[in-house]
Amino acid sequence: MRSDAKLRRSTLLRAAAAAALVAGLGMGVAQAAGVSLVETGSSLLYPLFNIWVPHFEKAYPGVKVTTQSTGSGAGIAQAISGVVQVGASDAYMSDQQIKQNPDILNIPLAISAQAINYNLPGLNDKHLKFSGPVLAGIYTGKITKWNDPAIEKLNPGVKLPDHQIIPVHRTDGSGDTFIFSQYLDFSTPSWANTVGYGTTVSWPAVQGGLGANGNPGMVEALKQNPYAIAYIGVSFYKEVAQAHLGKAMLLNKAGKFVLPTAKTISAAADELVGKTPADERISLVFAPGAMSYPIINYEYAIVNSKQKDAATEKAVKDLLTWASNQGNSESYLKQVEFKALPAAVKKLSAEQIAKISG
Repeated sequence: MRSDAKLRRSTLLRAAAAAALVAGLGMGVAQAAGVSLVETGSSLLYPLFNIWVPHFEKAYPGVKVTTQSTGSGAGIAQAISGVVQVGASDAYMSDQQIKQNPDILNIPLAISAQAINYNLPGLNDKHLKFSGPVLAGIYTGKITKWNDPAIEKLNPGVKLPDHQIIPVHRTDGSGDTFIFSQYLDFSTPSWANTVGYGTTVSWPAVQGGLGANGNPGMVEALKQNPYAIAYIGVSFYKEVAQAHLGKAMLLNKAGKFVLPTAKTISAAADELVGKTPADERISLVFAPGAMSYPIINYEYAIVNSKQKDAATEKAVKDLLTWASNQGNSESYLKQVEFKALPAAVKKLSAEQIAKISG
């Protein structure tokens, strides 16, 4: 009897060992298959992600990243719903959104800016000057002609045409709309008291006004419509230049007209990044300082702090850590006119990335 018992016990031990080996092999197969992440959202951040991804995947061959340009509003919504692992946004989430979704993190990956571009025959080689109140007037329909006295006053000596202005706005939920409307809101009380700011706003009805989807749509609408004006993320500067479109100087908070350049974007960032809170939700729009360009912003990764499993957790952490460090090198950022995160902000982002669990 004891011999039979030993035989059964030995058989059971061999079966258990075999099962463990099979399980181990299965785990190895799963690890070899890798992890797939989906990033979607901001069309302003989209070109940079497309530059980043091949280099990241080379450094982390077990991770596959798919990118999509759907607009910041969609990036936020899909990160909240769990449809994607990384939502890209030029806009930070509101207090109300955070209250409703306390597990969602807003993590800056870089600093960007937005240009005001126009298609004005014979004048696209000149940097016309605009202020927040004048742009608000155009987008509310109070200023309808290019030679309106308000525009002429800002551009003395420039012969502006007696032609209707075609304002172009985003139709999708857009971080570009968020920061553009913030500039108007912060600089123009009448806009703040009526339209306000957000990834979507109730655009006033303007005769001849056009809507476009994404930054590519804005560039195309501007190309196809002489006498149009639009707000376009600086990562599309090559497309703007190829179309020979104009780029405006904007009036900043200090009353100076400035172009979006590496120097003016950095100057604006230097004024406000030191005020970045622990959750990193802050507007960098309309910063003080004589050299500050008025429409800059953090480019955010919107991420759920509770991922579905440990493998996804690690992949998301690796992607965000790489993007905010190696991905912030000048060789990547200069291709889209972005600026790197300051060391103090990288530290805050690292602290937020550490909160992600699986």
